[in-house]
Amino acid sequence: MDAPEIKPIDVGPEKKPPQSGELTQDARTWGMLAHMSGLIAVLLSGGVAPFLGPLVVYFLKKDEHPFVEDQAKEALNFQLTMFIAVIIAGAITGATCGFGFPLLFVPIVLQIIFGIIGSMQANNGEYYRYPICIRMIT
Repeated sequence: MDAPEIKPIDVGPEKKPPQSGELTQDARTWGMLAHMSGLIAVLLSGGVAPFLGPLVVYFLKKDEHPFVEDQAKEALNFQLTMFIAVIIAGAITGATCGFGFPLLFVPIVLQIIFGIIGSMQANNGEYYRYPICIRMIT
């Protein structure tokens, strides 16, 4: 007696990242803005609300191109990670009566450095992954 053949369920085409040649200039620009908006927010707010820029880009452009959606989520996850780091550094600063104050600058410096790198990579049409990032939004 033969066992019945089990066929896989077709759930549609795999979501494969497009190659850089398939990216439009508009998609690259919005991908760059996702990273750049976090950087601008850090510089203007001192790290208080850096995730708002990538969040706006995500909600405005997530359905238009997979590249923009991916880069906006990546920038948003990084900015949320750094926001958590600022909160932790603030708690350490308070617990050490101010001696931990220099720790507050570490996330801000990382946001500036990696924000610039991410912006440049996205503008070149390359998928960028932050090296220090908790990917909460997938």
